[in-house]
Amino acid sequence: MKRILLKLSGEALANGQQNEIYDGPYVDRVAAAIKQCADDGLEIAVVVGAGNIWRGRSGTEMNHTAADHMGMLATVINSIYLKDALIRAGARAEVMTAVPMMPFADGYSADKAISALESGKIVIFGAGLGIPFLSTDTAGVVRAAEISADAMFMAKNVDYIYTDDPRKNPDAKKLETVKASEMLAMNLKAIDSTAAAFSMSNNLPIHVFGFTSPEDIVKALRGERVGTIILAE
Repeated sequence: MKRILLKLSGEALANGQQNEIYDGPYVDRVAAAIKQCADDGLEIAVVVGAGNIWRGRSGTEMNHTAADHMGMLATVINSIYLKDALIRAGARAEVMTAVPMMPFADGYSADKAISALESGKIVIFGAGLGIPFLSTDTAGVVRAAEISADAMFMAKNVDYIYTDDPRKNPDAKKLETVKASEMLAMNLKAIDSTAAAFSMSNNLPIHVFGFTSPEDIVKALRGERVGTIILAE
């Protein structure tokens, strides 16, 4: 692979710390792991969620669109934080947002993003797609397609995709590979169904892997057999 998109959850930046938005030393390790893969010659774009700051369900009485707008803003905060960690790790990094946010970040365009990636920068996409009702999973697959990424990598809190919830069903089987069409047919919830359908329509494979430590990013991006590969079929 030459170019990939990495999707990180916002919760990963908190590393399970109660009542904390960020675990600073842990995020520094995440940044170092991403830089290590970039130093291998991989062009890396990143989409980061916002669950450490805001989730739509947090505003149960809110208008859905307003709640999603807050989530988009939260992804930009996380993107700026991750950019700072990457720069301190010695990488070159840039944030691009789906809605104008100068001077905090550059506006997104596929051409600018590809040019930055080819120059060796790690590019972080913030504010989702700039519209409500779509998850950052979906934003990730759309951005991956726009920049002609070879694959999307999704760091999750599960080691594999299973045929059922392994916490509820001890007979659930882990899947090393699964077709996107099969995921949709089985109604598997490991990734957003809109993202799965988009990946299938645009021939974009997705590698879902367990994220227990920053070193898992290096293993996955270097092609080690960890997690589940969702085939774009």
